Amino acid sequence: MELSTLAMYHCLAFAWYFFIAYSITHIRAEERPSEVFLYGGQWKYLTVLNLLLQAVFYGVSFLADVLRLIKKLRCAKCVISSRDLLFSVLAFPVSTFVCISFWTLYSYNRELVYPKSLDGVIPLWLNHAMHTAVLPFAVLEVLALPHRYPAKKKGLILLGFVAFLYICWVLWIYSVTGKWVYPLFALFSPGGLAAFFAGSLAVIVSFYNFGEFLNRMIWGQSKF
Repeated sequence: MELSTLAMYHCLAFAWYFFIAYSITHIRAEERPSEVFLYGGQWKYLTVLNLLLQAVFYGVSFLADVLRLIKKLRCAKCVISSRDLLFSVLAFPVSTFVCISFWTLYSYNRELVYPKSLDGVIPLWLNHAMHTAVLPFAVLEVLALPHRYPAKKKGLILLGFVAFLYICWVLWIYSVTGKWVYPLFALFSPGGLAAFFAGSLAVIVSFYNFGEFLNRMIWGQSKF
């Protein structure tokens, strides 16, 4: 993809994610189901955090494209490194996890992850923008340009650390409110919940490895 075309794509993707994140975080207070938007607001949901992550990633990507277009190669090199680290460790695996885990659980029992009360608050197009479109965007990014992956140990440590922070955030919210971020968690015993978190981490690690595999198959091996 030509650099100017790539810059336009990244700019549009950034604008899209910014718009979606803005839309979900500015639902009128009187329309919010009280059992959903308790302590932590929308920022307790991985879906919303992922929207913010994608907006940051595409913003950084657009900046890298602009710097390359204006021949600021020294600055561009640093920004490109940040872009590739963001995409490889977080943007691709988290988007894939959000899409696949959400629709798997939704198909089994939607009340466990997306209560029916939200249908009157969040329109269908916005639901798909948050939970469906994120995966095609991530795959398109893999196809659009190569991304350098960090050494496997470094990448997995960073991914695991971010996952650990989110789990701590979920547990903190429960300790404060007595309510789980997702009703699904209430079905587990402490041991079962720990196993569920461990299983979820294993799944997201597999998506990290899958992203690295796709990148290598399309563009060849390239590491930090």
